[in-house]
Parts: sequence; C-alpha cells; structure tokens
Amino acid sequence: MRRQFNTKTMALILVVDDEPDIRLVLCRMLESAGYETLEAGNGKEAANHMQSHEIDLVMTDLVMPEQEGIETIKLFRKEHPQVKIIAMSGAFGGEFLTVAGMLGANSTLQKPLRLDKVIATVKTVLAG
Repeated sequence: MRRQFNTKTMALILVVDDEPDIRLVLCRMLESAGYETLEAGNGKEAANHMQSHEIDLVMTDLVMPEQEGIETIKLFRKEHPQVKIIAMSGAFGGEFLTVAGMLGANSTLQKPLRLDKVIATVKTVLAG
C-alpha cells in the first residue's frame, strides 16, 4: 500500500553514506524541505532500519565498507520492492550509477550534491 503525502505527512527518507558529514548535510537538506530522516553508515545498518521503520525512500551511496550500495539496492529490491531508491556516487566518475539504475535504483545523483537537485530528485521519485 502506498502512502499519500501531503503537508502533514511527509516521507521518511533513509540516508545511507559512510561519511558522517555527508549524512548530516543530506539530512539537514531534506529536513529543511519538510522530510523526516534516518541515517545509516552502511548497507547493513540500512537493512536494520528497514526492518523497524516504514521507510519511503532510501538514498544510498554506492561505495561504502561493510555492505556497499549496489549490494544494498539488490537486497532492497528483493526484500522491500515498494521502497524508492536514489543511488549517489562520486567515485570513479560516477560510472557505478549506471549499474545502480540497471539494478533497480529509481534515480541517481552524481556527487558533489546540490540542494536544488537533491530536493527535485526526491520529489520526482516520491511522486512516481
């Protein structure tokens, strides 16, 4: 069942990145636009959040220790097919973003991230 979003019920977004500063900046960006956020430092932490929260959107970095983003996308597509996914990367010129899209990411963002691009992409993915 898909939740309907309005001004009182915003989406819950899980931000997955191994860099604490990037998670902090992304969460602040999203919260300033009215979204609720959770953080995870890798795919394993993200999977734990998925078991205990009704997450609408996952924004995941692709290159991380423990469990990287490509593996996380594959896992979520199998176990949580309803969740929307945005893959993010700056590593290797962003070439992993194409692979992420083929494996089920709804959209991709090239790092470094810009506030307007992040918010526009989130709105588009949640509306779709």
